[in-house]
Amino acid sequence: MIQHNQLIESAQRTIRLEVEAVQQLSSRIGNPFIKACELILQSKGRVVVVGMGKSGHIGNKIAATLASTGTTAFFVHPAEASHGDMGMITRDDVVLALSNSGSTSEIVTLLPLIKRLGIRLISMTGNPDSVLAKAADVNLDASVSIEACPLNLAPTSSTTASLVLGDALAIALLEARGFTAEDFAFSHPGGALGRRLLLKVENVMHSGERLPRVERGTPLRAALLEMTRKGLGMTVVNEPDGRLAGVFTDGDLRRTLDKGIDVRQALIDEVMTARGKTVTPDMLAAEALRIMEDNKINALVVIDEQGLPIGALNMHDLLRAGVM
Repeated sequence: MIQHNQLIESAQRTIRLEVEAVQQLSSRIGNPFIKACELILQSKGRVVVVGMGKSGHIGNKIAATLASTGTTAFFVHPAEASHGDMGMITRDDVVLALSNSGSTSEIVTLLPLIKRLGIRLISMTGNPDSVLAKAADVNLDASVSIEACPLNLAPTSSTTASLVLGDALAIALLEARGFTAEDFAFSHPGGALGRRLLLKVENVMHSGERLPRVERGTPLRAALLEMTRKGLGMTVVNEPDGRLAGVFTDGDLRRTLDKGIDVRQALIDEVMTARGKTVTPDMLAAEALRIMEDNKINALVVIDEQGLPIGALNMHDLLRAGVM
């Protein structure tokens, strides 16, 4: 019966070999990688990823990563491409073909048609002298010295290297395109990720009659009553002309009590935080959360283009909205 320590040693050896395979990739990132990026950036079409077997599974993931990071992409099974799915590929597309050997028959069969149509071809192989690598406009070297499989047969280190190289390609293209968090959100609208990235401040802020507000010169007692009525744990303080003078929060109240200030006699002007941190209604709620976390505060005032306070939100609002 196999011993527990043998299982652990096997797992650690696999991880070590795959880490080494990934580390070897770094020195091979050069002109071919640049050319591959340029071919995709200059293309008017999509990236069509093809691969058989384990390479196909990796290709599927690479296509999904490209598609979610600003590069329109999809996966086509090369065997199906030979039986009609080749019609999904246009002259404007770029084909990214994965094959560790570089001689996968189902992919090699497609090469004459790809060349005849003038479709640009990027290969990702473990053999730069293979048929596929030589037929490609550019070959990305994903070779590994040894598979993690003790028989050196099952695709392990090689598939990991291809996956990492695909991620490197996707992220380089993302940065080249100036892809933003908001762009990312539009391809991930569902679930917590969509809420976090798409929700804006205006969707969660308290406004109108729900916004606690007092003017300069208001007794602190009256300001506390306004905070209690609105239940937001803060109140906006306005100048007489409606501009923002400051903000008073539960934290300010604690500091006021610590200083021994008589809350029955004090005016809001004496204890408020002048101006305070503000956001705009079109700002992403996730960005508002970051401002709160960076400044260790629990509430923000929302101002319009003229700098007039039109709303407020606190950490609880973002929590309820699923932003955090």
